Amino acid sequence: MIRVLVVDDDFMVARIHAGYVARIPGFQVVATAHNGADAVKAVAEHRPDLVLLDIYLPDMSGLDVLKSLNHVDVLMISAARDVPTVREAMRAGAVNYLIKPFTAAALAERLAQYADTRRQLTSMGAQVRQDDVDRLFGVAKHQTALPKGLSAATCALVAEALKNAESDLSAVEAAEATGLSRVSARRYLEHLCADGKAELRPRYGTAGRPEHRYRWIG
Repeated sequence: MIRVLVVDDDFMVARIHAGYVARIPGFQVVATAHNGADAVKAVAEHRPDLVLLDIYLPDMSGLDVLKSLNHVDVLMISAARDVPTVREAMRAGAVNYLIKPFTAAALAERLAQYADTRRQLTSMGAQVRQDDVDRLFGVAKHQTALPKGLSAATCALVAEALKNAESDLSAVEAAEATGLSRVSARRYLEHLCADGKAELRPRYGTAGRPEHRYRWIG
């Protein structure tokens, strides 16, 4: 469970936001706070993974609270929409910024993004590749155009087969999974490699040329 602290000066708004969070699978509200001092104390006491933090608090700015927190992620929630405030929140390390008023769906989307990033970080080893970092920071990959004779729908079919495979696939295995010919399957697999979605993994046997196998890397 991802533990969440909700901070808002309005008791009713804090309750509503906590209700939004509680309805999202995988998230648990551990506490609410209504001013900056109590927010800092609650972080120390409850050790949340994520703080939903308002900016306009009665005793101090939420931005100052953000700057004082260590070892916790913060999603800023505020009616403030001026560029300097948003920039300061980003510089201070906020993982996202949601402008009031917002819907439950908007918050759920941000929390889903946050949970996905946590899962990616957890699944990575001690070191990461540039592709891993790009995914974490939302850098879109350049998509190469489909070669003549290939269709986007069939390419998606091959990609899905590769993603769902328990291990890497050969062109023959991909053809069997999709109903394509071996030659067609290989062309789509090669395109996915060129597009950075898959990688070629030669498997060397006892003799002869290595078998070309393909693995989804996303």
